[in-house]
Order: sequence, then C-alpha cells, then structure tokens
Amino acid sequence: MAPSTPLLAVRGSEGLYMVNGPPNFTENTVFLRVNLVNVADNELLHSFNLPKAVCLEFSPKNSVLAIWQPYTTSKDGTSGVPNLQLYDVKTGKCLKSFIQKKMQNWCPSWADDESICARNVNNEVHFFENNNFGTIANKLHLQKISDFVLSPGPQPCKVAVYVPGSKGAPSFVRLYQYPNFNGPHAVLANKSFFKADKVTMLWNKKATAVLVIASTDVDKTGASYYGEQTLHYIATNGESAVVQLPKNGPIYDVVWNSSSTEFCAVYGFMPAKATIFNLKCDPVFDFGTGPRNAAYYSPHGHILVLAGFGNLRGQMEVWDVKNYKLISKPVASDSTYFAWCPDGEHIVTATCAPRLRVSNGYKIWHYTGSILHKYDVPSNAEIWQVSWQPFLDGVFPAKAVTYQAVPSEVPEKEPKVAEAYRPPALRNKPITSSKLHEEEPPQNMKHSGNDKPLSKTALKNQRKHEAKKAAKQEARSESGQDLALNSAQQQSTPRNVVSLPTTGDPEVDKKIKNLKKKLKAIEQLKEQAAGGKLLEKNQMEKIKKEAALLQELEDLELGV
Repeated sequence: MAPSTPLLAVRGSEGLYMVNGPPNFTENTVFLRVNLVNVADNELLHSFNLPKAVCLEFSPKNSVLAIWQPYTTSKDGTSGVPNLQLYDVKTGKCLKSFIQKKMQNWCPSWADDESICARNVNNEVHFFENNNFGTIANKLHLQKISDFVLSPGPQPCKVAVYVPGSKGAPSFVRLYQYPNFNGPHAVLANKSFFKADKVTMLWNKKATAVLVIASTDVDKTGASYYGEQTLHYIATNGESAVVQLPKNGPIYDVVWNSSSTEFCAVYGFMPAKATIFNLKCDPVFDFGTGPRNAAYYSPHGHILVLAGFGNLRGQMEVWDVKNYKLISKPVASDSTYFAWCPDGEHIVTATCAPRLRVSNGYKIWHYTGSILHKYDVPSNAEIWQVSWQPFLDGVFPAKAVTYQAVPSEVPEKEPKVAEAYRPPALRNKPITSSKLHEEEPPQNMKHSGNDKPLSKTALKNQRKHEAKKAAKQEARSESGQDLALNSAQQQSTPRNVVSLPTTGDPEVDKKIKNLKKKLKAIEQLKEQAAGGKLLEKNQMEKIKKEAALLQELEDLELGV
C-alpha cells in the first residue's frame, strides 16, 4: 500500500484549515477554536475552552497535548493559576497543570517513545515516566541549570544539560544517561568553555554526539553587533573538540545530517561560508561563499538546501550532497518559514505574520526548483503558521536525485534583480569592476582519489597558503588600481578628479582624511545590515548622512 500524502496545516486570520499535499492541493474543512481533530476522517475528538491559548504541542506519539497560556497574577498580588495544561488526547482529560511563567522553553520534553517526560524547574530537571505526572520519578540537580535537551531515538535516553558560568568559572555542558545522574562515573562527557551567555544544543539522530553553539551577548572585539559565537562538539564516548571555522563572523545555522556522520555549518561575515564537517570536526566539503544564513537537510539526508532568508533576498541553493552537485537555485523572496515535506521531495516556504504582515502566503516547491502550488492570502488577511503533517521515519522511501525540473502549471515570475547601491557622487559615472568581497567557489576538502579527509596540520598549512596567496593578489590588485587612478588623474581636468593625494593645505587634508574615515565606517555598517544585523538608531542616522559626506568630500578635493 502506497504511503498517504502529507497534509499541510495552515493557521491564520481565516482560521485553521488543512490542505492536501501534492499533487492535489485541495482545501479541507475549516476548524475554529482549539479543537482535536482526526485528520483521516475530519472527526472532532475534543474541544477545549481556552481562549488565551498561545502555544500547542503534541507529544511524540500524540498521546498528550500540551497547551500554554500567558501567565497572569491577581490584582491583590497572589500567585496566578497554572497556565500550562497537559491533556490526554484519547479522553480529553487534563492530566496535569503547571505554573510556567516564561514562554521560552515552555513545553515539556519527551523521549521518542514517551517513556520519559522532563521539565526544568528551579535548578533541577524533573523526570516523569510513562506520562504519569502525579509522581516525579527522578531528578537531576545541578546548581543553576539553564537548559537541557533529551536525545532522540530509542532507549536508553540521554540528557545534555547546560550550566552558565559565574564569578570567573567557565560554563559547561554535561551528558548523562537516564537515570544514572549520581556517582563519579555518571557523567558521559563534559565540555567547559568561556564566552557563553547562552547555548543551543543539537543532538544527532543516533544520540552519539551533541553540537553546542555558544553565544555571548556582546562581542568585546567590536567585530559583531550580535555578539560572538563558537561551535563545540561533544560525543557520548567522552571526546570533545572546538570546531575550527575558517572565516570569522557569526554562526548563522548548524544542522546534522540524518546519517549522524556529518553536519553543516553556515558562518562568517557576509557573504557567508557553508561547510560540511565529519565527526572528527574536519571539513569535508566547502560550498564557498554566498548570501545565505540557513541550512536544511532533507529527511533522508541526501539533499541540502542553503538559503538566505530574513534580511537576505531568499536565494536558495539545492545540493546533492552524495555527489556534491548543485541541483537548482530557486528564489523564495520574503520567506519567513521553510520546511521539508516528510516525503523528501517537496518543500514549503511561507511569508507569515507577525514577522511580515504584507504579501502573506505560501508556496510548495519540488526541490528541482519548480513551484507546484502557490497561495496568496487577501490583503486584509494574514497567515500565522504553516506546518506539514508529521510521519514516522521510513514511511516514505528515499528516491534517486533528479536534476531535471519537474513540470508545473504555476506561472513563474522572474524575480526582480536589485541593483547595487551607488552613492550620488558616483552615479552617472562609469561602473568599475571592483568587488567589495572576493567570491570563493565550492571546494572538495578531500584528497583527489582518496576519501580520507586532510589532517588538521595539512588543513592549517593549506589555509595559510591560501591566505598568503589571497594577500598577494589583493596587493597586486590595489597596486594596479593606484596606477590606473594616477594615470586617469593626469589625463583628466581638475573637475573630474576622483581623489587627490594632497591639496597643499594641511587643514583641508585633515578634513578629507576624517571624512574618508567616516565613509569607511558607514560602508562597514551597510555591510553588517546586508548581513542581517539589526542596526541601532544612531547607526542608521550615520548611514543617512552618507550623501552629504560624499558631497562635502568632493567639494574639498576639488577646492570648492
């Protein structure tokens, strides 16, 4: 029997409704309020009177529904009522109510088989077994536990916990195996590090290793507005390492392949790099540089999408990661959401409120770049969320990768190519071929004819050689540009001079130097904004002054 087609759930100002997956895309029944519905026959199972419900989450086997409402207190200062409810999906009975003040990490965590459920409560992780929430079966206590993550897959379940540093002590992440939390040999692995105000912990599918993205709120070097990030690798066998990223800058995304043998990181100042690493933290394949800040492996792990969403234009690169070949380069402008369909062949991108309140809608793509279905909501309506119906692993078998775009009846509009910004003083003048950034092409990091990756020493030497080569090329390029500029200055009239070494007046030269310094700072701010960073009000004001500064510079250089 062929597997059924995943449904797409859509939630917005028009209500909650279901859309049949490819190839039909027909709409199903509209559901109002907070309801439990059997999507196989549209049967209403239960309805809950929770008008302030904000977040919903099912347990892995759909046995329990967790619902969170904003926490409120009484006017007389007494404590509020429990705002986190856990309901039995079959009976509709409330199994347990908790007080959960913060929306962050509001939902309890379950093991895949639901034999364990855990919550972080006052420096402890409380464990419940078999959805019996009346008794705490076990506790993991560490001073100032900030976060924890349960491992996926079958038992025994493992736990990664994070404790932030204080008073000069480093932060650390420890791995445990449930329920062994006490004794000298209870810790499977431990990794301590400084520069960590918060962390993101990512288990691989086989629960053999965790990737930890450690972030600081402020980058003391001033290189990044969003702080500083480092990437760490911790394995359950006790091994750990710092993942060496060849380009400085933020870490935008890190994702495991479903094979659990490799992971992809997107990092570095724009244009960002993307690299696949093996379990030794050695680079295997480098995708070069590009306008990207996210990575998404397909459910079967054989296709990887690199994308640039948010403040970027929505460009996507779809790669066959078995052969490291580019499949397609579609563009999903203004997208705020991306998800693979469980069948491993289709993708949904959406523009949702409140991130964007205009041009809301969603598109369903084939990974070869064809748009198979498109829905735009009316101008007076919004879409808040879309989500594929989940399926167990193995329901949809992996298919061979195709490079030929599948046919589509949806008319495709060519995206408008935005022209590069040019200051007013440089408009109506010949465009030079100079680039702000040197583009790096994709590169296989393995020896040709040999599947073994380069050693760390060889990689270090290779990077040094490439850096020296790039520096020499840059020096030659600058020297050539200086010669060309001097020649042009000698042949042109004073009114067309672009830049002069000196004016003969020390005060004017000093002003010119200061203006160039300010313009250089503005260019750096514009690069940061293009890379997705949110600028402060005073920084935006500096950018607005660019035209006036350029005019002032031109007047000084021309002696006006």
